[in-house]
Amino acid sequence: MSSATISDLLNLLSRLKAAHIYYQISDPTQGAIMVEVSVPGERWEIELHEDGHIGVETFVTSGGVRGPEALQGLFERFSD
Repeated sequence: MSSATISDLLNLLSRLKAAHIYYQISDPTQGAIMVEVSVPGERWEIELHEDGHIGVETFVTSGGVRGPEALQGLFERFSD
């Protein structure tokens, strides 16, 4: 396993900036920095962990735009 370093993080941010790709940085998990990337139709979560692990998850839209009635269904599915 390779070790993630601050250089890896800075390199990733430089690549995103050069490509004009929007991102945010957060720390939702202890011992990790997450770079959240938004591109049309996709969202990426890139986590660089202090133990050297780099994890990447991608979330891809199924396509199509739904009307406002879809919002009620989303709340019904995901509300407590």
